[in-house]
Amino acid sequence: MALSKLERRQRIKYRIRKIVSGTATKPRLSVFRSNKEIYAQLIDDKAGTTLASVSSRDKGIDSGSKGEVATAVGKAMAEAATKVGIESCAFDRNGYLYHGRVKTLAEAAREAGLKF
Repeated sequence: MALSKLERRQRIKYRIRKIVSGTATKPRLSVFRSNKEIYAQLIDDKAGTTLASVSSRDKGIDSGSKGEVATAVGKAMAEAATKVGIESCAFDRNGYLYHGRVKTLAEAAREAGLKF
């Protein structure tokens, strides 16, 4: 029997999470993409805490196309990481393909100075 879209993504997500883990010095940059919004957060998996989070729902993020919003969220994530004192992280695409909005967010974060 074929897997649903959600079940397929869940399996990929678990496969990625077996490998990618965050620490206080090198947290995990997790991306969640809904139909309307996009969210990113830096997570310390050892302590189980979120160090910084940014989403397209935040006040400073301008509206526009979904790609433009993803770019703005990526830049804001890099700024938030610098405020917390983090310059490198492990990227967690959360079961999504590294394509489209997820890729745009990652590239914008890299350009703004976050290393992964």
